Amino acid sequence: MAKKEEKADAPAPEEKPAAEEKPAAAQPQRQQIELDDTGISARYANFCRVNGTPEELIIDFGLNAQPFGAPTDTLKVNQRLVINYYTAKRLLAALSMSVQRHEAAFGVLETDVQKRVLPGALRQAPQQQS
Repeated sequence: MAKKEEKADAPAPEEKPAAEEKPAAAQPQRQQIELDDTGISARYANFCRVNGTPEELIIDFGLNAQPFGAPTDTLKVNQRLVINYYTAKRLLAALSMSVQRHEAAFGVLETDVQKRVLPGALRQAPQQQS
């Protein structure tokens, strides 16, 4: 009978010994946050400017109606986001992960407009609009 008790105390072959298991407190818990977006106003922006103070970042969003060359009209800022640096760092990580996933699925995003547009398309674009 003593042998049966020893086997019962030993971990089964498919179980990990207690020393290899991570305690539940060491694993980060993802929280579910409920959002109410019933009154949200969505806006498009193709321009942003980032300024900061020692305590927070100020991010202005707007629409640049002249995406090619230097704009001749004043750019109107439509939205301003003021966040602390902790939130900014979390936002940076979330945006970076989202862009990496997009690029993995669809290819690298070129941020230089001049490299994305065909040379003749810039000359033809104003003619097509009129």
